[in-house]
Amino acid sequence: MTGEALVLQVMTGLSRAAVLFIVASGLSLVFGAMRIVNIAHGSFYMVGAFVAVTVAGWLGGVVGFVGALLVVPLVVAALGGLIEVGALRRLYGKEHLLQLLATFAFLLIVSDVVRFIYGERPQSLRAPPLLSGATRFGDVFFPRYSLFLMAAAVVIGLGLWLLLSRTGLGRDIRAAVSDPEMLGMVGVNVSRLFTVVFALGAGLAGLGGVLAGPQTTILLGMDIDIIVESFAVVIIGGLGSLVGTAVGAVLVGVTFALGITFIPSAALAIVFVVMVAVLVWRPYGLFGIPQEA
Repeated sequence: MTGEALVLQVMTGLSRAAVLFIVASGLSLVFGAMRIVNIAHGSFYMVGAFVAVTVAGWLGGVVGFVGALLVVPLVVAALGGLIEVGALRRLYGKEHLLQLLATFAFLLIVSDVVRFIYGERPQSLRAPPLLSGATRFGDVFFPRYSLFLMAAAVVIGLGLWLLLSRTGLGRDIRAAVSDPEMLGMVGVNVSRLFTVVFALGAGLAGLGGVLAGPQTTILLGMDIDIIVESFAVVIIGGLGSLVGTAVGAVLVGVTFALGITFIPSAALAIVFVVMVAVLVWRPYGLFGIPQEA
C-alpha cells in the first residue's frame, strides 16, 4: 500500500470516528449520569436518519439538509424524553437486567414503527453541493463531506465540554454522577434532570443519524450496527468519560478502516480484539473511573 492510500484510509477512519463520537457521547452521557445502559440508543440514530430524509424531502435542497440538522435532533430528543418519562423512570433503582430488557424492547418497537412508516426500501440523503466533491491534500483527494464531519465532531465535543464544565446544568450532571440522592436533598429535581440528560443523549444520536445520512445507506438494521460500534467506543474509552469517548471513537474508526484495507473479512473482529485488550489492561476503560472510586 502506498503512503497516500494509507493516509486516505486513516482519514476515512477519522470521518467514521466523528459520527461514532457524536452518537457514543450521548450513550456515555446517559450512562454517566443515570447508570442506564441504553440498548435503544441506536434506535434514536436510525430515527434521526429516516426523519432527516422526510424533512430534507419536504424542504428540498440546501435548506432541507440544514433544516434536518436543526429539526431532527429536537424531534428525537422529544421522543427520548417521552420514553424516559413514560417507562424508564419507573425502573430507576431496580435491577439492571430490567433496564436492559426495557431498552431492548424499545429497540424492537422503534424498528417496527420505522418499518411501518417507511417500509423496507433503503433511503438516501444527499449532502449540499457545497459539501460535495473532494479537497486535495498533496497527492490525496479527500471528500469534503468527511472533513465537514470531523469539524462537526470537534464543535460538538467542545460544546459538550463547555456544557458540562461551565454551566449549572453541567454541574448538576456531574453531581448526579457522584451522588444523585445528595443532589436531590439540596433542592435539585433529579427526575427532571434525568429526563433532560436522556433527551440530550437521544438528540445527539439523532444528530449523528442526520450527519451520517449522506455517507451511508439509510435502512432498517442500521440501529444494530451503530449500537455495537458505540458500545465498543465507550467501553474502550471508559463509560461516562467525554475524553474517553473521543479517544475510543478514533481508535475504533481508524482500526476498522485499516482492517478493511488489510483484512476485510475480520475488520470488525479486530476492533473487538482491541476492546478486549483494553479491558484486560484497564477493566474500566482508558479514561473510566473504577467503581470503588
